[in-house]
Amino acid sequence: MAYYTNIFSPETYQAFMNSDKTVSGFRVRQKSLAEKVKAGDIFICYLVRLSRWCGLLEVVDGPYEDSTPLFLESDDPFIVRFHIRVKVWLPLTQAIPIHSDQIWQHLSFTQNIDKSSSRWTGLLRNSLNKISEKDGKLLTNCLLQQNNITTDYPLNEQDQKKLKTHTVNRTEKVVKVSVPSDSELVDDDAPTQNPEVRESIKMQALLAQIGTCMGMKIWLPKADRSRVLKEWKKGTEALLEKLPLNYDETTLNTIEQIDVIWLKGRSITRAFEVEHTTSVYSGILRMADLLALQPNMNIKLHIVAPDSRQEKVFQEIRRPVFSLLESGPLSDRCSYIPYSNLKDLSKAKHLERMTDAVLEDYTEHEEL
Repeated sequence: MAYYTNIFSPETYQAFMNSDKTVSGFRVRQKSLAEKVKAGDIFICYLVRLSRWCGLLEVVDGPYEDSTPLFLESDDPFIVRFHIRVKVWLPLTQAIPIHSDQIWQHLSFTQNIDKSSSRWTGLLRNSLNKISEKDGKLLTNCLLQQNNITTDYPLNEQDQKKLKTHTVNRTEKVVKVSVPSDSELVDDDAPTQNPEVRESIKMQALLAQIGTCMGMKIWLPKADRSRVLKEWKKGTEALLEKLPLNYDETTLNTIEQIDVIWLKGRSITRAFEVEHTTSVYSGILRMADLLALQPNMNIKLHIVAPDSRQEKVFQEIRRPVFSLLESGPLSDRCSYIPYSNLKDLSKAKHLERMTDAVLEDYTEHEEL
């Protein structure tokens, strides 16, 4: 028996509640991870935003692919599926907060970590991450016990706000948006700057290095080049002095300010904005500007930010101004890459033999 994460948002939690609870689904990009799961393995269910453990699902069989709408009325993205048997499924007010001492003090990835820290979140950012046997047994026992005793963990005012969903009706579909409050616009937990070399500059250099290994040409904003090249020592040969693109001046000026661009021939392959600031806003705005100027531009967009910024990145991408673009919601085109994932990719063996498609294994999307 092995244990795996099954990550739910409040929306997918409710969608599963409304189903017959015999199937658990995942996105196509998780297919390779899903193929490692066997009958008898256990999905340990975790609810993001509320940071609570909410269920245990035993795998009966799978994976299999089925695009029949099950969790959404149409365009259901959770098509890599397993038949499952519910062992525990808790109401929101009985789901166990991860910060409760019975869990926090004993899990391998949270014990000895301050509860105000976010350094423990890596394992719980994606579904189908394997959980150690020790942690799996601990969580299984806690959830089975809670299923029998049913201790209440009431939702506070902040929890209630996190459960609220804002939507806007568009012609083609309903789009979910976020409406941050004033207090959420300033984050006291934001990373501080390194006085010698800002972490964001290091990430730009790492992106440039990875792209070069894959045979890409690299564009960096002229204002950043000297600082990035101090970290990216062998960058001069792959670095472009001029973008080989035929766009109007306004579009070109916007593109030239993007933190890192990978190009193959005369085409942009991927564009990256590195967000190390409190607001996590300027890079997202630039991506949105680009899509507003060129709605039909078909390139992959990525926001690279510290691991602790995941929820903030998703919240900003879901703002109405970014969700109602003519080309469609920015969240459909733009994904998040945490610093730790980028560092892991940079250490991958045979990077020079890989294509940029491997990046999809290191990107993260909000569970909608």
